[in-house]
Amino acid sequence: MSLRIVGLNAFLPGFRLVHEFAQRNGHELVLVATLPDTSRYGASDPMVAGLPDTLNVLITRKLRTVAAPMIAALRPDVIISAAFPRLIPAEILEIPAYGAINCHPSPLPAGRGPTPQRLIYEGDERVGATVHRTAAEFDTGAILAQRIAPLPDDLNGSGLMQSWRTLLSECLDEAVPKLVAGDPGEPQDPANASDAPFFTDDERLLDLAEPSRVIRRKAAALNVTAPTAQLELDGTTHVITRTDPTTTHSTAPPGTVLEKHANGWTIQTADQPLRLTYG
Repeated sequence: MSLRIVGLNAFLPGFRLVHEFAQRNGHELVLVATLPDTSRYGASDPMVAGLPDTLNVLITRKLRTVAAPMIAALRPDVIISAAFPRLIPAEILEIPAYGAINCHPSPLPAGRGPTPQRLIYEGDERVGATVHRTAAEFDTGAILAQRIAPLPDDLNGSGLMQSWRTLLSECLDEAVPKLVAGDPGEPQDPANASDAPFFTDDERLLDLAEPSRVIRRKAAALNVTAPTAQLELDGTTHVITRTDPTTTHSTAPPGTVLEKHANGWTIQTADQPLRLTYG
C-alpha cells in the first residue's frame, strides 16, 4: 500500500529520516513543509539548500492560514514530523487520512522537549527513540514504537546522531503500519515524564575534574546537532568537536596538558587522559 506523506522538518537529518522511510517503503513524499529560520539546530545553511530539486517544498511560519490549506489540498494519508520545533495545530492534525506522528529521539515520556540529549548529558547510558501520535502538546501523544540501545562505541555527537537515525528508522517502520491499522498506541505515563530544556552556557563548559566517561558523555550530548561543547584552557575558550580515549597513562592532576596536537590536546581528567579535538 503506497501512502501519500507530508513531512514537517526544520533540520536536514529529520528530513532524511522521513524521505528515506518513504523511499524504502514505496511511499510518496508529496510535500515537505519547513520554517524560514532553520538555524536553531546549528546548521549554517537553510535546510532547503540540502533538499532534492524534485521535491515540493513549502516555507512558512503560518501553519494555520498557509500550511493547512496547502496540505489539505494534497490529501495526505500520513503527516510525519521530525525535528520540527513548532506545535502543530489541530487544523493540520485533522487533515491526514490515518493521522499524524512525530519522531522524538528519547525514550518517552522521559526527555520531552527541545533537548532530548539532555538525558545522556545527565547520566543516561542509553540512547532512545520514540515515534508517537502527534498531540496538542509537545511529545505527549500515545506511543506507537520505541527503541532503546546502549550508547554507541563512538561516543561523540556524530555517533549519537547515527544511533538516533538507526533507531528512529526502525520505529517508523513499525509505527506507520500500526497507524494505518488504527492502533491507538500506548498512552504515556505522566508519572515517568521529564522535561529536557535547552542547555545553559554554563552547562556547555566541560569540567576536566570530572571522570573521562562523564566528560565524553556530556560532550557527545552537547555536539549532536552542532559542536557546542567548550573548554577553557590558558584563558581561551575552545569549541571541542570530539573526545576520544587514549592509551596514555598518567597520574598528573586533572587539567594537565600531557601532549599538544595540531588540532587539540591529550589532557588528564579525574581518572585518565582524554584526547580532545577542537574546531
